[in-house]
Amino acid sequence: MLKNTSHALVSMILFSTVWVSARSWAESPADRSPTSHATNTSPAANASHATIAPSANNASPAGRVLIDGIVQTVNNEIILSSDLAHFQNRLQKTGMVDELLMGDLNLEVLKQSRKDQLEYLVNEKVLDSEVKRLNLSVTSERVEQEIREMAKRNKMTRQELTQALQTQGIPISEYQVVLKTRIERQNLLEQEITSKIRVTDEDVLAQYAKKQASPQNGFSEFTVAHIFFANKKGGKDRAEERAKSVLKKINAGQNFETLAEQHSEDPNFTTGGILGTFKTGEIAKEIEDAVAGLNPGQISGLVQSKNGVHILKLVSRKITSDPQFEKEKDRIRAAMMEQTFQKQFRIWLNQKKEESVVHFNPPK
Repeated sequence: MLKNTSHALVSMILFSTVWVSARSWAESPADRSPTSHATNTSPAANASHATIAPSANNASPAGRVLIDGIVQTVNNEIILSSDLAHFQNRLQKTGMVDELLMGDLNLEVLKQSRKDQLEYLVNEKVLDSEVKRLNLSVTSERVEQEIREMAKRNKMTRQELTQALQTQGIPISEYQVVLKTRIERQNLLEQEITSKIRVTDEDVLAQYAKKQASPQNGFSEFTVAHIFFANKKGGKDRAEERAKSVLKKINAGQNFETLAEQHSEDPNFTTGGILGTFKTGEIAKEIEDAVAGLNPGQISGLVQSKNGVHILKLVSRKITSDPQFEKEKDRIRAAMMEQTFQKQFRIWLNQKKEESVVHFNPPK
């Protein structure tokens, strides 16, 4: 089975815990307000820029060897040179970078920019600080449960999943750490953002209507009657003259149905001049537009069509479900949820970074 495991399958496995892809939004440290540069009195902020140990042959300062360096601090958390190097290594492996924190960058740009890599790591520290503050850490048992469920969804055993990850250069122990972090962040964002998003049925219908050629408040099913005057009987002008004469009688109070029986030139005339029952989009646009502004029982003015002149009466109307809307509403709702999530995540992350004390140690 493993020989047939595709790169795409491994990618799907790696990202299966990400709820939604969203763009992070945050200012660079240089652009933040002065309050975000407040002096940090934590041990991390007061630590030296490098960790140094004496060499085996020389305990003097000149003989000391650089072990690691602090490149940035976020609240009480530090980002070491080794963290940056480890992240650069993660960038070379499939699925080891959380797209949620990549912002507007694509992976290739992120691989090349040290500044953007540090910004990504700052975003990670901000989220992880919130996970700790809200006590949202998950146990190793929860991580193992997710791994087994992941293997089951992909019709693999746990051992096969482990081997599939190893083919991409990812030890299971390393992936367990990544997975634990993603579950915790997912729980954080569910609590802080997702649970507060509301997209109502009215919101979805309004979004659907915006994309229609003739937006409707709902999907109409209506019955319409008409008195028809054919152009072929003396031409368009004569048809309009006959229509005006009958409309004058209607406005004077005469019965529409009686006048329809007396004057309509519809070759398929039915009692009362009933033209039929239609759903939105099923009848000529000029007729649908004319009855759109009528209430049941009301009568239109003269309406021109390619075959002649109509006097229309809206007999009844009801709002029904649009079959196309019913097909698309879940997709529209999901897209609106994601769009709202992305916006709220950017605002939330920016606020948390403003509240954080971020200090950058420039390389020497």
